[in-house]
Amino acid sequence: MIRLAIIDSGGANIASLRFAIERLGIDSQVTTDAATLRAATHVILPGVGAAADCMERLRKADLVETIRGLRQPLLGVCVGMQLLFESSEEGNVPCLGLLPGRVHRFADRDGLPVPHMGWNQLEFTRPSPLLDDVASGDHVYFVHSYCAPLNENTVATTTYGESFAAIVRNGNVFGAQFHPERSARAGSLVLRNFLLVS
Repeated sequence: MIRLAIIDSGGANIASLRFAIERLGIDSQVTTDAATLRAATHVILPGVGAAADCMERLRKADLVETIRGLRQPLLGVCVGMQLLFESSEEGNVPCLGLLPGRVHRFADRDGLPVPHMGWNQLEFTRPSPLLDDVASGDHVYFVHSYCAPLNENTVATTTYGESFAAIVRNGNVFGAQFHPERSARAGSLVLRNFLLVS
């Protein structure tokens, strides 16, 4: 039986994320309780806004070490994915350090406003259970000004002036830079696939 915990990171997208998961027939619990997170079969770390603010909320809730110690599948979404890395240029903040690398701001380019907002394509770089029934080239919905580097943990990329990590995985740790709850069929499949990981 799936026991899904969503970390209450203060993001405005939590309600829509829960609704998207409910459409898959799964109940979820929004929490900042460490014992609840440890008892869950799956954990999602959403995030909206600035990385420094999100990390501060996690520190105040005394959840940083709890998240670092999770062994069940963990999915970071949007800023939640960025928090999985070692650090972020946004506020020059140390993050959770579950993935190597530093998140950086998109460079200013003519004709490419920052934030990167709207639909863009996934391009697969290696197999992942998150991608079952998703096609390389499928469109998903992004809203972000900072992006994660490409490395051995990159599962799918997207290009917006530069290529960046759109989906990542390292062991039990997964991340999606886009908003699966706003990404129609492809996003729903990513959420479904995450919940099927054991």
